[in-house]
Amino acid sequence: MKIAILGKPFSEELTPFMREMVEELTRRQAEVCVLESFHAYLSERVDLPEGITTFRRGDSLRGMQFVLSIGGDGTLLDTVTYVGALQIPILGINTGRLGFLATISPDKIGPALDSLFKGHFVLEDRSLIRVDTDPDTFGAINFGLNEFSILKRDTSSMIVVHTYIDGEYLNSYWADGLIVATPTGSTGYSLSCGGPVMLPQTNNFIIAPVCPHNLNVRPLIVSDRSVISFEIEGRSNNFLLSLDSRSETVEAGIQIAVRRENFNARLVKLNHVNFLSTLRSKLNWGLDRRNPAGIPI
Repeated sequence: MKIAILGKPFSEELTPFMREMVEELTRRQAEVCVLESFHAYLSERVDLPEGITTFRRGDSLRGMQFVLSIGGDGTLLDTVTYVGALQIPILGINTGRLGFLATISPDKIGPALDSLFKGHFVLEDRSLIRVDTDPDTFGAINFGLNEFSILKRDTSSMIVVHTYIDGEYLNSYWADGLIVATPTGSTGYSLSCGGPVMLPQTNNFIIAPVCPHNLNVRPLIVSDRSVISFEIEGRSNNFLLSLDSRSETVEAGIQIAVRRENFNARLVKLNHVNFLSTLRSKLNWGLDRRNPAGIPI
């Protein structure tokens, strides 16, 4: 089996689990390819066997059967950009904090790899959002798993985001910004702005204003088959565009359109972990002493 590994620095107490992971992959004679920067970090803490190769940003992962994302949810979002249209299944190992997308805890790495090699898993496709701008802003990595945001920059003044759906005028949002979130992103930035939670298989986007000046403006759910376009105004000439964890400063007059990407992110789910169980365990969804005892969180 060919497995790629991406990761971020982890705390010292997690080193034994990383050693277990490397030993298990070696024992199973897996062909392992590690992100170059993470390989340098990992080799200082774990004895890596010979034969492990490395890759950089821009190198193709074609031929890999799985990708292990070691870090938090931000690391998994970054991993999606390395995989791109190849749609290689991604298994998230949580060495971060919340771990809403990266659901495998370090002490479960051994059983998780065993399930992976035995085929005891399900694949869950997650829709992506694509951003096209003129002039170009995000280059070839113009897609994201969570959300696209337009935000004010370097001023306390609001901005105005004129919004259109399939060319038809929707609204002019007077706010600190505007978010377009995928179903996966519905539990992220959009949720903190009052947006609804959507199940991953829902074929919609959420349009959610950030701190709107009009109290009658609320988040809106639209079909992800729509093309949503924007024009931005404000006292400042500079604005911030954010796509998941990547941000760029742009000038007024830029043309922006978002739509659903024509490929998905493919996540590996193990041990009956699903979106609903993650809601309950990570966000304390429905936590109430009146609920019957014995129902799994």
